[in-house]
Amino acid sequence: MTSRIELFEGQFFRLNDLPQEPKPVQKPHPPLWFGAHHPNALQRAVEQGNGFMGAGSLSTAKFADEVKVLRGLLSGAGRNPAAFPIAKRVYIAVDRDKARAGKRLTKWFGAFYGRPQMAKEVSVWGSAAECADGLAKVAAAGAGMVMLNPVFDDMEHLEIFASEIAPKL
Repeated sequence: MTSRIELFEGQFFRLNDLPQEPKPVQKPHPPLWFGAHHPNALQRAVEQGNGFMGAGSLSTAKFADEVKVLRGLLSGAGRNPAAFPIAKRVYIAVDRDKARAGKRLTKWFGAFYGRPQMAKEVSVWGSAAECADGLAKVAAAGAGMVMLNPVFDDMEHLEIFASEIAPKL
């Protein structure tokens, strides 16, 4: 059976009765992960989701608050919070010179988000040991997984993460 898109009507296109392909390999479907901040969206994550990804633009403290709300909603819905995976996107800058890492993050956040102050609010940066400590705090806030997002020197970050940070976590 071919699934079909019933109707889409937008400003420039109108689509009706189109096939939707390819089908997911997994049955019944791939896990659906949600990322949201509004309480109604967190409720939808609980009702329809199989996991939650906290935003990289959220501080670890705010993420911890969000996780508490999410776990409460899961319990209220009769779902086991321990069986619901939670992750967080983390902007990271590993550099032995913490000030230089901070400057580079500030420049990137200014260019990308137009809010350079976000660098200090949401990022993990500094030496490998400082980054390991920051990631441990993210885990303590409720993340069972992290999606690391370096904003410069990607390959160098990967090497340092594999050799110096991951063994400490």
